[in-house]
Amino acid sequence: MAEQSIEFRYDTQLLIDGDDLDEDEIFDYITGHFEGDSLLAVGGDGDPIKIHFHTNEPWKILEYGRSLGEIYDIVVEDMDRQSRGLQG
Repeated sequence: MAEQSIEFRYDTQLLIDGDDLDEDEIFDYITGHFEGDSLLAVGGDGDPIKIHFHTNEPWKILEYGRSLGEIYDIVVEDMDRQSRGLQG
């Protein structure tokens, strides 16, 4: 069986809590500035924004999130390791 290649290795998830956050602006910024796929940016209107993004450079998403406000509930999982049956 051929090994499946994962284009974007890290499943990156976090919450951003800040003032006047707009999920559409955050979505547009991430898609315009970072390589990846499977982006979700949901929340706003006083609630934290939840980010879910597959990328090879999760630290850049964390830095961007921190530039907007407080980040927490951070999860970065290595989907390549998971696909090989290893701890992610």
